[in-house]
Amino acid sequence: MDPGYSAQDVARCDLCKTAIAQNYCDFCHVNLCKPCIGEHISDDYSKKHIIVPFQQRRSTLIYPKCTAHRNEDCKYQCKNCNIFVCFECVVSNQHQGHQYSKLEDIFTALKMQIEKDDDELENLILPKYEEIAVDLHSQIASLDGEYEKLTTEMSKLREEMHREVDNAINQMAREIGEIKVKHHSILQKHLDEIKEIQALIQQSQIDLNELKESNKVCFTIQYTSKNAQYSHFPPKLKVTMPEFQPKQIEREKLFRLFGELIPLSTTQEERVFTAKELNTSVRELLDEAEVLNTIKTEYFGLRSVTCLNEEQIWTSGKVAEIECFDMQGVLQKTIQTKSGGMPWDIAVDTTGALLYCDAETRTVYRVKNDQTEEIITLQGWKPANLCVTSSGDLLVTMYSDDETQSKVVRYSGSTVKQTIQFDEGGQPLFSRNGYMKYVGENSRQDICVADYGAGAVVVVNQTGKLRFRYTGHPSPTKNEPFKPRGITTDSQSRYLTSDYDNHCIHILDADGQFLRYIDNCDLTQPYGLFVDSNDTLFVCEYFKRNVKKIRYLK
Repeated sequence: MDPGYSAQDVARCDLCKTAIAQNYCDFCHVNLCKPCIGEHISDDYSKKHIIVPFQQRRSTLIYPKCTAHRNEDCKYQCKNCNIFVCFECVVSNQHQGHQYSKLEDIFTALKMQIEKDDDELENLILPKYEEIAVDLHSQIASLDGEYEKLTTEMSKLREEMHREVDNAINQMAREIGEIKVKHHSILQKHLDEIKEIQALIQQSQIDLNELKESNKVCFTIQYTSKNAQYSHFPPKLKVTMPEFQPKQIEREKLFRLFGELIPLSTTQEERVFTAKELNTSVRELLDEAEVLNTIKTEYFGLRSVTCLNEEQIWTSGKVAEIECFDMQGVLQKTIQTKSGGMPWDIAVDTTGALLYCDAETRTVYRVKNDQTEEIITLQGWKPANLCVTSSGDLLVTMYSDDETQSKVVRYSGSTVKQTIQFDEGGQPLFSRNGYMKYVGENSRQDICVADYGAGAVVVVNQTGKLRFRYTGHPSPTKNEPFKPRGITTDSQSRYLTSDYDNHCIHILDADGQFLRYIDNCDLTQPYGLFVDSNDTLFVCEYFKRNVKKIRYLK
């Protein structure tokens, strides 16, 4: 094709390169305009050219030539001999009584199998390998963090053990100080007693000296010797020094005190491939959708709806309450948001817990058994909309604080598994403003975003590669620009998106082709959407404050 023509241009003749191709040579696989047919055939008369209308290209079967009958085409296969044969072979005695298959039937059956296999490879098997690769990349990327946690835990243990050792040594040091004071006190007491005796002896010596110089008989004859008393020495005080007797450290027992490091282990689990997406029980669209029930709420600005089970739905709007109704419209429960602000979106996880996001606090909350916990808190980004995937992961659309970037992030629990923001050329996949971007996932694990700011439905595969953009369907009755709000998917991998300004729902097939509108159910400003496990559609009407339950499939 001439590069000057766009990708949407009609096919051109392969010979003259300019004229539109009305025909096709099914033998040579060449596009031809009518004037060039003669030139093409005359180039090589030895070939058995097959000229067909361009719309019927590659429709003519080219059979193998028979080795026994040179000018005949083999249109059969002999089941007994397992070889291709022509009609002459069939009626010959060589294959008398044999059974045959028509090559056209075999060809048609295999073409169908090839088409099915190609579709399965493209939409199921290859995406599964891409999912496995993404998961492995995620595991590899998280290795440093996980092993850092291990070393951090061991460092905490080391610090704790050091503190305990320091405490034990400090306690012993205090005890030694107390013993030393006691030891000093005992010795000091004994020393004081000795000094008292020394003083008495010294006084006796003074008295004796006076007596030796005196010639007074009466003083001398009263003298009594105290030497015997002083010669009876006090017992020798022996105080034994305290000793420190360290216990022998047994390394094995010491290591057991620290804990145990469980070694790395590797196991393999069989991956079971089930092609549920190729379910042959296709549910067709009704010619006219019908309203099964209308649930009236009291919300101002009814924005989101999700099913808790077959009997109950959660709803939210531009108020701080999230309300649960049964299918008859009876209010069952009310939950107040933790911040007192409105929830931007709601979802129900695989355990039945309610999830909601609050853009003001940059947080995704989980409510279970009346207990509210923060599961994701962002820095520099605000969460906008939520979707729980078939695998239990959480998809969150978010935008930066300065509203210059938008992205979809996949979480497993509170751990980031995947970020979807740019296409293969490095260009943003989504509009950069802070408008809502409802998100969903179909049964093929393709991710869809209703990008209000871009006026488009953006669909990527599970690896984040762009599949298509849908920007609306021309209609003489839909006069307002296409600005999608809510989006959801059904069991047939179809996409349903709400067209608020044109008061209708667009239904697209898995490849983004427009199928039809739901515009006959007296819908007014449709907003949030949800399709339950029975393919029943729930639609929020923004200002009318109703949730309409709609049947649209046969």
